[in-house]
Amino acid sequence: MKLTSETLTILKNFGIINQGIHIKKGNTLKTVSAYKNILASAEITEEFPVEFGIYDLNNFLSVVSLHKDEPNFEFDDKHVYIIGNNGRSKIKYRFCDPTMIVTPPEKDLVMPDPEITFEFTNDDFNWILRAAAVLSSPQIAVESDGDSINLITLDLQNDSAHSDVLRIADGKGDSYRMVFKTENLTKILLGSYDVNISSKGIASFKNKNIELHYYVTTEQGSNYQE
Repeated sequence: MKLTSETLTILKNFGIINQGIHIKKGNTLKTVSAYKNILASAEITEEFPVEFGIYDLNNFLSVVSLHKDEPNFEFDDKHVYIIGNNGRSKIKYRFCDPTMIVTPPEKDLVMPDPEITFEFTNDDFNWILRAAAVLSSPQIAVESDGDSINLITLDLQNDSAHSDVLRIADGKGDSYRMVFKTENLTKILLGSYDVNISSKGIASFKNKNIELHYYVTTEQGSNYQE
């Protein structure tokens, strides 16, 4: 089998969330962060024929990238063979036991009914992450006064810190501030998303162009008022 560039991009992104990955048979990839505050899943075009664990996903992808052509992948019960360089190179890469990896729960997460919904464009996503980096903002909030919905970079521990307010949509009458760690949002692959946020402390980011879905917990300082 071969892996498309889209699948490799998703795997590279998942390697930012979790060092390792447990891949199951089929076309679904899942990962979870060490602190269980980010859960991600993707539906890909390829079908993995076996279940296996990769302890260091970034190292595995570096091995794959050695090949300038598109390598083939073959599997046995303990290894994946990465065959490239016009068939002249055959790298044997050993699987690890899934118990060595932080793995996502078996059951799918059930999202509580969200009070907050909006669209997150790629341009707005890119802007707010860049602003947070330049302004050294450890948090990003989704905030509304009822009239408008804004993305805000902030430092909850420093009222005098630099900040940016980016208006993204009209408000719906409710008031809230839902806070996220900037470092958590940087682990979401850039793109356009349908966003749903529950006051119970969880947000859903569903990519509008590919089958990619993230759940991210909100942080202390979040509040919601109807």
